[in-house]
Amino acid sequence: MEISKGVEMLHLEFHGNIFHPTLLWDQEMAVLIDTGFPGQLEDLRVAMEKAGVSFDKLKVIILTHQDIDHIGSLPDILQECGSNIKVYAHDLDKPYIQGDLTLLKDGHLENPPKGKVDDTLKDGQELPYCGGIRIIHTPGHTPGHISLYLKQSKTLIAGDSMYSVNGIIEGIHVPTVLDIKEAQLSLKKYLDLDIESVICYHGGLSKENINEQLQEVISY
Repeated sequence: MEISKGVEMLHLEFHGNIFHPTLLWDQEMAVLIDTGFPGQLEDLRVAMEKAGVSFDKLKVIILTHQDIDHIGSLPDILQECGSNIKVYAHDLDKPYIQGDLTLLKDGHLENPPKGKVDDTLKDGQELPYCGGIRIIHTPGHTPGHISLYLKQSKTLIAGDSMYSVNGIIEGIHVPTVLDIKEAQLSLKKYLDLDIESVICYHGGLSKENINEQLQEVISY
């Protein structure tokens, strides 16, 4: 689903669960935010091509955090695209993504997906890609969870900091959060932003009365 020019919310499915990586692109390149579960390289390729973006345009991957449904297809993408891809994540989740530490929630996996993180991100940083991407460190779900704000389209990519149902933001998904107090504090960072659309990895797009919706789910 096209959110605005050069911003596409992808629709992936895995064992009946639907989730939404985000694709950004301009004339030069494409940026993929999160990579789905292991084994979804072809699903991603098809979803990108449906959006009119060829897979070989992909130059940057930004990982919102370390969970398996976000980093799952990273190794396959890196194997296919080699050194053409630059991978970003927050410093606090980097060792888990690289396999230096056991995944905090998927530690039982014998062979978890892992891949090299080329550059780490910090709160308030701006990446120059596709009109500008502001990094918001939103810990709680994991220590290094980040959200992304797209300045051009006033779109918030919320990762797993919140979830939504039928366009309504429901707030924090408590069962999957490592630190609920930290997660609640993180949501307050959104109040300073001019947001017109929110993409939740689980639940998809919310566009109506975003400010009111955020006020409702943010605990003071």
